[in-house]
Formats: sequence, structure tokens, C-alpha cells
Amino acid sequence: MVLESFPRDVAGLAGAGPVEIVELGDGDRFELRIGPVAKRLGDSTVRMLGYNGSVPGPTLRVRQGSEVLVDIENLGDTETTVHWHGLRLDNRYDGTHGTQRPIPVGGRFRAVLSFPDPGGYWYHPHIRQDHGQELGLYGGIVVAPADPGYWPPVHREISLCVDDVLLLDGDVAPISRSGPDHVAMGRYGNVFLVNGEINPVLTAGRGEVVRFYLTNTANARVFNLSVPGATMKLVGGDSGHVEQEQIVGGVILAPSERAVVDVLFDRPGRWPLRHSTPGRVRELATIEVGDRRSDPQVTSAFHLLRRNTDLALARERITGSLGDEPDHTLSFLAELDAEMGHHHHHHHHGHGAHDGDDGIEWEDTMAEFNRTTTPANTRWKIVDVDTGAVNHDIAWRFRVGDQVKIRLRNELAGDHPMHHPFHVHGAGRFLVLSRDGVIEPNLVWKDTVLVRSGEVVDILLDVTNAGHWMAHCHIAEHHEAGMMFSFDVEG
Repeated sequence: MVLESFPRDVAGLAGAGPVEIVELGDGDRFELRIGPVAKRLGDSTVRMLGYNGSVPGPTLRVRQGSEVLVDIENLGDTETTVHWHGLRLDNRYDGTHGTQRPIPVGGRFRAVLSFPDPGGYWYHPHIRQDHGQELGLYGGIVVAPADPGYWPPVHREISLCVDDVLLLDGDVAPISRSGPDHVAMGRYGNVFLVNGEINPVLTAGRGEVVRFYLTNTANARVFNLSVPGATMKLVGGDSGHVEQEQIVGGVILAPSERAVVDVLFDRPGRWPLRHSTPGRVRELATIEVGDRRSDPQVTSAFHLLRRNTDLALARERITGSLGDEPDHTLSFLAELDAEMGHHHHHHHHGHGAHDGDDGIEWEDTMAEFNRTTTPANTRWKIVDVDTGAVNHDIAWRFRVGDQVKIRLRNELAGDHPMHHPFHVHGAGRFLVLSRDGVIEPNLVWKDTVLVRSGEVVDILLDVTNAGHWMAHCHIAEHHEAGMMFSFDVEG
């Protein structure tokens, strides 16, 4: 049986345009249009999907505390929603099956967005995410803080979406209309994109400090990002600043995780944005640093490593409860049909997180097998350990103001142990308390956490928003295969 794929023809399509930066004020209205574009990737021109004709979509810049109306028009391939990832907003506008009807092709929907937290966020589909996100439906959001002293000073800010896409014979590898494939590991791309481009060239001046809002928009791949030759300072994560600013060699980002890093370019030259894994080093972009000098006061301030009192106080509040038992425990594991399991162990012998590496599947080491896995033969499970409920049968209830300790166990006992980025929608935000019993050294508010294979992670969820919310693995194919559940919060 031949499965029908989504369209791939580029005939008659407009070329993808440049990524716009859109400044939005309180009360502003913005049009967001979903539609196909012809996108040049190396020697190929492929059919992708864009927001407002670009891949990625426009970068939205707003101020903390503002409210914006977004009118969404769907001229894409299938019904859709837009999820505003990381925003603690009104539940009606979260952009999931549980909060709204899908937007049909030709249909419209108005979302009212609020921005209570500073930092870097993003938007993407939440129906057939494996399809839409792979084809370019994602865009960045930068929320400027109301407090001008919230971040250290920089000369400039840039939002970067880091992605990969799987090309086959000069085209995007087919994606079936009937449902996802590559369910075992998720779809790993073989072409790497930064803001939709292959190895783009960015520019900076001598002594310039550039703030990068980094977002991993890939379906499945974990990125390990660095800028060798420059000095990188970690200042923020998913939802605001870190407890302690620190000089770092790089940052590891699972799908949908973000980092805010300030990078000092202290001398002229060409510096790579690099993705490094145990087996390979890839250069994703190049930063050309000229001899133009920048404001020396900002350059000098870069070397101050600040401790942020709000998170230092949060540490004091939680220290006494770090040893408490969790309120809930979740296990992550896979179940393959017997025949698939036989082929899996044949193809996967000698590879993978459960064979002694760092708990991350950096590459698709069994591409042919992975391509054949679907929700019919591969089941990813989130299991509530206390009740035995699985995925959609989990039925948690909380109240606004609850502080909920959740233990995440990424089991080695399943048929395919691998990393999982666990994402909680806008019911609140959480702190990572510990990993394998080791207290987290640098707190930051988060909505997504990378749980490596075999790892146990404790988080503390601060419940702030009433509504019907989702939590799920943010590997797009795992999510589409059912690795998710919903929970309710009463006001």
C-alpha cells in the first residue's frame, strides 16, 4: 500500500522571504499567515511551509506585561493550531486540541497573547507537529523585561532558531498524511539550518557583546552549541535569567529548550557557531568580526558575573524540601512490537544511550529501522508510577498556587531507551531541583527539561494558571505518537 504524502511540488510557489523582526506594542494586532513557500537549500529548491512567507517566521519582539492580538490564517496543507511555547497565557489561546478547535485550511483564529515573563520563547504548530515543524513552521519571540536592569548590558540582540531537515534526493523526505513515521527516535535531519539558512554569515565588531536568544526548533536532535574563539556567558534559560551568570564553553539544548547567552568578540576574525558531539563537529554558522570598535563600557561590564536575587531567594525557600518525596512520579519508556523489537536490537547493537555513553542520541544510528516505525508498531509511554495510568489516562488535578514536586524517570528497561525533552504547557513554570540526586547548581525557570536515558530528574512545578493543560515529550514524533497527557488546574 502506497501512503499519500503531503505536497512536495514547488511549481507556482513564491520564494521564501527574509525573516522579519516585528516590534509589537501593548494592544497591537498582528496578522500571521500560514502557507507554502519555495525554499532554496543548497543546490535544491524545496517546498516548505512558512509563517508570513519566511522560514522561520517573523521574530516577534514585545515588552513584558503587554497584550497582543494575533489573527492567524491557515493557507497550509492541513488543519492546524499555533502553540505559543513557554508563554503563561490564557488557557483558551494555548493552541492545542484541548483548548480550541483546529483551524481548517482556509480558516482563521484570533489569539490573545500575554507576556508575563521576560526571555526567549517561540511558536509552532500543535497538530501534526512532525510535519509542520519539519517544513519550517516555527518562529522566535523575544520578551523585553520591564526592569531595564534585568539583563546585563549588551551592544545588540539576535534571535537564532537552530534546526535540521531531512533531505532525500534533493527534496524534503516524504511525510505521510496518515500519521508520523520515524517514531522510534524522531526524524533527524541531514541538513542544518540557522534561521532557515545553511551556514549563514553573521557580523560583529571588535569588542562587541552580542546577546543570542538560542532556540532548538529541531524535531528530535539535541544541539551542543559553542563559539570557539569567543567568550560565552550564560545569562538565561527557557523563561528568564539564571541564578548565577557564568562563563561557559557551550550550551546543550534539547528540542524546544532555549538559552540566552552573551558572547564577547574581543578581536577580529572568523568564529564558527559550532555543534559538537562525541562523534563529529559541525559548523552551523560563521560570525565575521571586523575591526570596528564597540562601546568599551559595555565590553567591560561583560566580565561581571551577577547573582540574581530572585532565584537566590527561591533556592533558600526550596532547600529544606529537596529531600522530600515527590508528589508524583512519571516513567518514560518505549514498547515495540515483537518483530520490530527484533530488528531494533539487530540494528542498534553497539549504539545508543543504554550502551554506556552520555544518555543522548546525538545521531540517528539506525535510520532505516527508524523510518519504518509508526504509532502502530512503536508506543512511547509516559506512566504515572503511583496509579499505573498511561499517557491520556493520566488525570492530575491541581489548584493555582500549588507547588508540585514531580520526579521524571527515563527508564533503561524499555525497548528503546533514549533522551526525552519533557515540556509542560502554560499552567506554570518549573525549577529543576536535582539530577540523579545531585542538586541543580544554577536555578532557572523552565518549561522544558532534557531527561537523558537512565536519568532521574526532580522538578518543582509552580502552578499559576487555571485551565486544561498538556505535558508531553517534545520530540515531535514521540508527541504525535501519543507520548503526552493533559491535566487540569482550578483557579
